[in-house]
Formats: sequence, C-alpha cells, structure tokens
Amino acid sequence: MALVEAIDLSSAKVLCDVGGANGIFSAIAVQHYPELRAISFDLPPVVPVAERNLKTLGVDDRVTVVAGDFFTDDLPTADVITMGNILHDWDEGEKRMLIGKAYAALPDGGRFIAIENVIDNDRRANAFGLLMSLNMLIETPGGFDYTASQFDAWCRAAGFTRTEVVPLAGPTSAAVAYK
Repeated sequence: MALVEAIDLSSAKVLCDVGGANGIFSAIAVQHYPELRAISFDLPPVVPVAERNLKTLGVDDRVTVVAGDFFTDDLPTADVITMGNILHDWDEGEKRMLIGKAYAALPDGGRFIAIENVIDNDRRANAFGLLMSLNMLIETPGGFDYTASQFDAWCRAAGFTRTEVVPLAGPTSAAVAYK
C-alpha cells in the first residue's frame, strides 16, 4: 500500500510484479489505479494461489498471472516492473542479470522498482537493512542488501538513465530506476 501511495503510477498502463507470489501487490495496484492492468509473474506452483486470491479480491479481470522463472525466462513487457524483496536474495552477478532483464522488458520511459531495505550510502542509518544483509549472507549462498549507490551503479550499467530512492514504511524503500 505504501508504494502505490508514495509513487505515482497513473501514467502506466501495465505493471508487472516479478515474484508476485499471491498477487496481493498487483491487486492493490489495480485497485488504487482503475486504468492499470497488472501481471503477477512467479513460479508455476504459485499460480493457482495467486489466481484464487485475485478472484476473491474481484480483480482477476485486470490482473493476469503468468508462470515463469525469472532466471530462465524473459520478463513480461510492462511500463513498470516491480520486485519486492527479490534482489537481496542473490549475489551481485544475479542482481545485475535481473536488473538487465527488467531493463529489456521495459519501454523507453519505463520504470523498474525494487522494494527492499535499501541501506544508506554511509551504512549508518538503516540498522535493520544492515542486519537483514547479514541475515541474507548467512541464509543464502550470496544474497545481501545493498546501498542506493550500489543500486544506481548496477542500473546505470544496465542502461537506465537515473535512479532515486523513495522511503516507504519503516526501513523499507523503493529503489526506482528510469529507462
């Protein structure tokens, strides 16, 4: 909810939530923006769960669930691509690859939004983000949380023209890259 209130998505026609899980974010987005259509993209076993939730919420006519694997499949084309707590699961090479896939799926003027516990560049203010990064290093083969400047460097290397970080709720922010 914080994302759709903090970032204006009114110019977007299609939003794709990569790793969309049960489809809740896509449902919130289309409820907040009546002209928006959404795609919830996740692994095949998750599809029936998302479809049930979207039908219950009455938005199944505006949200399509697409089965896929973001490591092996291209991402669906959309004006806005979101990834909530996806990038921090992976090592730097995998983060860069996912950012590159987002870039490829966006039109000129599109936006990639990563919802994460983005760490401040001085690594002094977001203690939760720092602890989450430590947690990811312990629990995954290469995952870690990252700073705004790291996100900016990876996105610019992929071709994005600029980035910004928008605070959302608590330690969570939206790292936004513009194509």
